[in-house]
Amino acid sequence: MKILLLCHSFNSLTQRLHVEIRDWGHQVSVEFDINDAVTRDAIALFAPDLVIAPFLKRAIPPDVLARVPCLVVHPGPPGDRGPSALDWAILEGRLRWGVTLIEATPELDAGPVWAHRDVAMRLATKSSLYRNEVAHAAVACVREALDMIARGERPPARQPSAAPMRPACRREDRRIDFARDTTADVLRKIASADGAPGAPARLLGEETLVFDAHEAAGQFGAPGEALARSGPAIAVATRDGAVWIGHARAAQPRAVKAPATTFFAGRCASLPERDGYPAIRCETDGAVAHLHFPFYNGAMSTQDCGALARAIEDVRRSRPRALVLMGGPDYWSNGLHLGLIETAASPADESWANINAMNECVRALIEADDLLVVAALRGNAGAGGVFLALAADEVWIRDGVVLNPHYKDMGNLYGSEYWTYLLPRRVGEERARAIAAARLPMGAREALRVGLVDRILPEDPAQAETALRAAARGIVEDGDYDSQLTAKARRRREDEARKPLAAYLEAELEKMRLNFYGFDPSYHIARHNFIRKIPKSRTPPTLAAHRARPTARLDKAAAR
Repeated sequence: MKILLLCHSFNSLTQRLHVEIRDWGHQVSVEFDINDAVTRDAIALFAPDLVIAPFLKRAIPPDVLARVPCLVVHPGPPGDRGPSALDWAILEGRLRWGVTLIEATPELDAGPVWAHRDVAMRLATKSSLYRNEVAHAAVACVREALDMIARGERPPARQPSAAPMRPACRREDRRIDFARDTTADVLRKIASADGAPGAPARLLGEETLVFDAHEAAGQFGAPGEALARSGPAIAVATRDGAVWIGHARAAQPRAVKAPATTFFAGRCASLPERDGYPAIRCETDGAVAHLHFPFYNGAMSTQDCGALARAIEDVRRSRPRALVLMGGPDYWSNGLHLGLIETAASPADESWANINAMNECVRALIEADDLLVVAALRGNAGAGGVFLALAADEVWIRDGVVLNPHYKDMGNLYGSEYWTYLLPRRVGEERARAIAAARLPMGAREALRVGLVDRILPEDPAQAETALRAAARGIVEDGDYDSQLTAKARRRREDEARKPLAAYLEAELEKMRLNFYGFDPSYHIARHNFIRKIPKSRTPPTLAAHRARPTARLDKAAAR
């Protein structure tokens, strides 16, 4: 089938569906829902058999609905209607929720139900639930609908019990009142708005939008009082305890989210340092060291990279037989911290410092010849984060995780992290060029087929954790361990003799210097638009396959 994904942005759910539908053997193209004319044009150019809308903010034009079946992913159970389904479910403390695939009709969220799945609600942020439980259920619903279409089946004419349309969740619906709200209330409000649009709160005398909250166990004070610092976070007292607020931004449109201690710099410097906010940590399981680095949204600042490089060296000094790089549960790594770069006094200088710090982390892994290294991707990874993982000896990936092994969508950024060494080493020169040029998301099964990863873990996080731990123990207990380590050291010596790591780095940084300091501002414009959430004016041609040929529009017009 020819399937058009109609979406407001190429978000995590849309990427997951793009990966899965391609893997099922269908032809997929993407169009951003910019306006009705663009949508009509996409239908005319691509002539899809089906439109799937995983993330929309507007109704699909009636003439498009009349021309092609359109199915909308709704993050709520059958009968639920409205644009803030998951937000309300979190705010109301629902234990069970759902995902429904609804045929679009002129009446929003009221069309026939093609498929639905029940969803158990974790105590987690909206973005985490969306990337995991919602995405998993949406994939199952879409697969069921495609099977129905293949069999020539249709659902009942309309929903039997569609409820009245619920309003959009407003900013004031999530407002935090530290004097009245319990810790659980605050966590729930922030979770419902994380990663967007943020929960409003007055902190340190300023009206802000806050994100990234965790319970601050053992902290108490006057409600609303800032109590302590921990990494990027500030502990703030609630009615019955305290929460760590990891990130904040100004309440004005297009403001940039920043670590709380950066946002409130100067006003929180005197607060005492306390442990509690999720940070880099190492745990051991026999001769295996598991290194966790749950950076918020997978973004690694210059300081984060330095801390991770030091942690890698600390682990090596403890002499384990294997190091498993765990990343975080939602994101493994997405490379550079574009938010801090955007707000730096000199974005070019901060970009340069950040990429060099990332390179230090990668080099520390490449040169770790005294143990075996595994990158265990339990969450999504993109750009430099993917190439950081490729510095490991083995790469394991949880099924359902999406990779974006490319840089060029960020203003034709060339990239570093020794990717020109690491990617061809894994997949060969020709395939490396194809992956870099494609600029498309990649799922676990495709990554295994092309050689980018070595093992797929179960999609269920608990099952993945069990399988990961068992496989890691198997590595160090393998009777072939010593010969593997010897072969690794020999291969590194041979690679270095053929072309030194320094030569790869020099060539990459020469291109990156032009990206950061050269006459072409594409990287700085793309980063600015991405961080400040400025909508795209067109769909990138790498996604819009129906717009790939410049003459396609003329050809279609002539045919009509």
